Amino acid sequence: MIRGYRGELDLNNRQKTLCRKHAGAARWAYNFGLRRKQEAYKAGEKSPTAIDLHREINALKPSLPWTYEVSKCAFQEGLRDLDQAFKHFFRKCRLKKEGMWKGKCGYPRFKSRKKAIGGARFTGTIRVSAGAIQLPRLGVLRLKEHGYFPLGGKISSATIHEQADRWYVSICVHEEAKDPQPARGNVIGVDLGVKTLATLSDGRTFENPKALRKKITALKRASRRHSRKAKGSRNRQKTKQRLSRMHARIANVRNNALHQATAQIVARTKPDQERPRVIVLEDLHIAGMLKNRRLARAIADVGMYEFKRQMLYKAEQAGVKVLLASRWEPSSKTCSCCGWINETLTLSDRVFVCMECENVQDRDANAARNLAALAQ
Repeated sequence: MIRGYRGELDLNNRQKTLCRKHAGAARWAYNFGLRRKQEAYKAGEKSPTAIDLHREINALKPSLPWTYEVSKCAFQEGLRDLDQAFKHFFRKCRLKKEGMWKGKCGYPRFKSRKKAIGGARFTGTIRVSAGAIQLPRLGVLRLKEHGYFPLGGKISSATIHEQADRWYVSICVHEEAKDPQPARGNVIGVDLGVKTLATLSDGRTFENPKALRKKITALKRASRRHSRKAKGSRNRQKTKQRLSRMHARIANVRNNALHQATAQIVARTKPDQERPRVIVLEDLHIAGMLKNRRLARAIADVGMYEFKRQMLYKAEQAGVKVLLASRWEPSSKTCSCCGWINETLTLSDRVFVCMECENVQDRDANAARNLAALAQ
């Protein structure tokens, strides 16, 4: 089994400069390869591969002294990323001809330093200790979180990248997969919403942090200050960093709430009889929901697709089965007690009232119970 681990680095100024050089080298190699591929296409020649382009870069190294200051992995992996970008571009073009893809195909574009510093990927000798990681040419880098990375297992690659003036490292570890014990707990239905992140059929609820909504005023103010600074000035760079830190903070708050909710629902560390044997989710059409201009921002702030993604892989590791109910299932309009369907129920009706058995309950709780009943 291949698993990824991500941690923050604790770097000094010299190490930050060296990381920036590697990120710049990877970006330069990507742009160099893209330019060469375009020239070969215009000349009617065969498109050069990543190996051919790396040989050309090696021939140019004597005239580019700065290339000796970084690892060869930065150039190799940057060119491999370019090959993957073209592979996905041609795949989407083929699907579009067959009528199976809508939208743009995503032709690779040149990477700009103005948008982001980026990162670099390393292969070869990578060693991990309790509080540090050793990478080629970068040496030993301290980690802010100790004991998180596994000490055993084969590490195939490591990637450093910058986000909001912080540096992170992600490693790809090949671990021995263990078959989890099947869970034997009760069936749980999960109803996702905007006001409440998730409502469970057993009565539990998880609050939506509304990370973007709470910071939208400060975000607008920071963006306005950034746009008013002169381009190329030091003050504009400061406001850009402040704006990026705010965006990162919003994303971290949202991801933290999603991870805590999915982890508590799956209950991986609990005994087999306490973990739910089946979890029922709605297969929501998120792209269609985002077309509602009145609710698009609130729906995007929840992170429903990320919730589903985390639930699927965490449940697989915990031996829990996940069922996806059809998006056309009337779980909110159906009474969980007698099965009567209220066809006139609107999105603004937050309380479900049954006209048959006179059952009155919360709309989301009723939908969660109906989802749990589908597993029977």
